[in-house]
Amino acid sequence: MTRPTTIIRGRIFDGRTLHARGEARFEDGILKEIGPLAKSAPDAAVLDLGDDILAPGFVDLQVNGGDGIMLNDAPTMDTLRRMAAAHRRLGATLILPTLITDTPKQSRAAIDAAKSAVEAKVGGILGLHLEGPHLSVARKGAHDPALIRPMTAEDLSVLIDAAQSLPVFKVTVAPENATPDQVSALADAGAIVALGHSDADFDTCMGYAGAGARVVTHLFNAMSQLGNREPGLVGAALTSGSLSAGLIADGIHVHPAVMRAAWVAKTGPGRIFLVSDAMAPAGSDIESFRLNGRVVKRCDGRLTLEDGTLAGADLDLGSAVRVLVEAVGVPLEAALRSATSVPADLAGAPEGAGYLKPGTRPAMIRLSPDYKAQVVEI
Repeated sequence: MTRPTTIIRGRIFDGRTLHARGEARFEDGILKEIGPLAKSAPDAAVLDLGDDILAPGFVDLQVNGGDGIMLNDAPTMDTLRRMAAAHRRLGATLILPTLITDTPKQSRAAIDAAKSAVEAKVGGILGLHLEGPHLSVARKGAHDPALIRPMTAEDLSVLIDAAQSLPVFKVTVAPENATPDQVSALADAGAIVALGHSDADFDTCMGYAGAGARVVTHLFNAMSQLGNREPGLVGAALTSGSLSAGLIADGIHVHPAVMRAAWVAKTGPGRIFLVSDAMAPAGSDIESFRLNGRVVKRCDGRLTLEDGTLAGADLDLGSAVRVLVEAVGVPLEAALRSATSVPADLAGAPEGAGYLKPGTRPAMIRLSPDYKAQVVEI
């Protein structure tokens, strides 16, 4: 019996290259080939993309909430399931749920929930990101300063266990409240250690990169800035080839001209990748929510505390790609990589994630000319 065949025609981005006019052939949902000469079976179902683009599903490594809820509100497997479903509707087929600075009890609950979700194979959940509580009060942003604290030996033990138990475990720390030895221990255990919410100087940040930190959390936001005599964490992120950096490309958190300068300046092999830093409103129509008991309001694409402090982002990765292309001037192919294969490779995501690879059953989206994403099912 001949297996059912589907042909998708049009612009196809495979995770590396944007094919201007190509065909992707699938049999029983398995991608067989991509190219201009994919062979069509006589009875193949054909999908013409028109002006849309077929691409791998987005990979978002910083997601705080969605579907009207925050992970901090209820760190449970049901919350993770709802968050993943909400972001899937926005084109992110893999997410790294993020717990913003909270109590030790909530941190442990989030770790347990992520373990349960991974064991239950909840679709779209990569693992977990703990953004805090070992940050700097001086660069707290929307994090509750009463919950920020130094990393203890007990904390380190809990984090190492999480790193060894989860397929992807990321933790954002500041040199002010975590030591180089603690960073090295976490990196050795398999954690992705990120620097963020820090006022540390350039030399200190470079030393922490040498200790095992691999990522900078939301570049330019809540960190020591690039100065003419003191380059700060921004300077370390741009000049260290061992560091990659997440970027909130909504045009609000970082000016497009600054994003362009960073894009040109970044030293490889580390790369800039897109994150949504999405909060509870993602995939919902709510106008406000609470973060550690404080009201966050949604207005004109901004999420702010009552004092005006930005509190996460009202953003999806399709919109972030649009800003990179239309406002920053990044080529479309490179912008798409920053939302798919670059974060997938950084996280060590499952085989095929972030790419359209022959021999796999890829998660795919159809991206319209206005950068709205829709999951494609074969």
